[in-house]
Amino acid sequence: MAATVANGSTANPSIVKKALNGYVGFANLPNQVHRRSVKRGFQFTLMVVGDSGLGKSTLVNTLFNVQLYPPKANATAPVTPPKTVEIQAISAEIEEKGVKMRLSVIDTPGFGDFVNNEESWKPILENIEARYDAYLEQEMRVNRSKIVDTRVHGCLYFLTGTGHGLRQIDIEFMKRLSPRVNLIPVIAKADTMTEDEIRIFKERILEDIQHHRIQIYQPPIHDLDDDETVLECREIVSKIPFAVVGSTTEVSLPDGTTVRGRRYPWGLVEVDNEEHNDFVKLRQMLIRTHMEELKTYTNEVLFETYRTQKLVAMGKEQQYIPKEINPLVSLEEQRAAHEQKLSKMESDMKLVFQQKVHEKEAKLKQSEEELYARHREMREALEKQRAELEDRKKKLDQLIVAQQSQRPFTPEKARKKGGFLNRVA
Repeated sequence: MAATVANGSTANPSIVKKALNGYVGFANLPNQVHRRSVKRGFQFTLMVVGDSGLGKSTLVNTLFNVQLYPPKANATAPVTPPKTVEIQAISAEIEEKGVKMRLSVIDTPGFGDFVNNEESWKPILENIEARYDAYLEQEMRVNRSKIVDTRVHGCLYFLTGTGHGLRQIDIEFMKRLSPRVNLIPVIAKADTMTEDEIRIFKERILEDIQHHRIQIYQPPIHDLDDDETVLECREIVSKIPFAVVGSTTEVSLPDGTTVRGRRYPWGLVEVDNEEHNDFVKLRQMLIRTHMEELKTYTNEVLFETYRTQKLVAMGKEQQYIPKEINPLVSLEEQRAAHEQKLSKMESDMKLVFQQKVHEKEAKLKQSEEELYARHREMREALEKQRAELEDRKKKLDQLIVAQQSQRPFTPEKARKKGGFLNRVA
């Protein structure tokens, strides 16, 4: 019979709600979790990807209000530029109001800078999956007391402000990496575009994302969220992709206050002014309200999906073994099944090899026949040309003989001919 709670509603038979007669103390559990978290500290790994010169380092320094990346000097270009995308990681421990966090930022210099950017996403994806593999290996150890989490919790992908939607390299990168990382698209250097251009550019980007079925991170809305939290999430979602401006330079306003921004001949762009760009909303989602959501989604969804695929590929599917089955017999059956599987794979590989050999032989035979046919055609063409030349030579000889026979025989020629004969005599 279902249990009836105090308000008269019917609940799950296995769960009975009870009212406490007095204060017990487990309402203090959030405070305990808070103290433990502050004591242990926090860890967050952020990846930034985009073409060179889009202000990735500046935006990272602006987000965390710390000089993670030093100012770049006007260095000359290297004599031999790199041929592949590099992966560079920088870590720092930062503290705010007694809360410590180990921040790791992964940069990808060289992305999109080559003439041929085909598979430029591959080193980045391999780095993300290598971090998943390292975490999975730590989970499978006997002693798991000290697990170091180096997984990427969020990826800021910087889009060039072309105004024409996503480029092919953008589409390919986002499609490849969205199943592995929380992808956050960012429009770099938004101060180079007008408000109408940014609005149209955002619409085109969202259309391309929806058309190509690219999964980007959006703040989730939970059932227990209050109205203010729901409104904040909706405002953040409405700003995606974020059009941002980064700057650590402080400039003075007419009233004497200083703000972070960029001063131009036509005016001032304030970094922390929501009317000028979306930096505040990006920082709010990334740091202030949804950092733990990013880490949770990475652990419970992205990593679990990768972990399942990895273990299935390794043949480690979970199987239920009843108690009445002898473990030795089960192991023997598994060994026999494994040998059968290997035998099948070997036969399949032999079949594929033979098929490839036959295809190669057929292709070589076809090439040989084509070469013979071409040789025969060229020989016939040469024979034809030689016959034509011989025919022309015969006609020319006949023409010369005909012309010589038609010439008149003059006395002067006779004297020359006679004199020549006399000299010979």
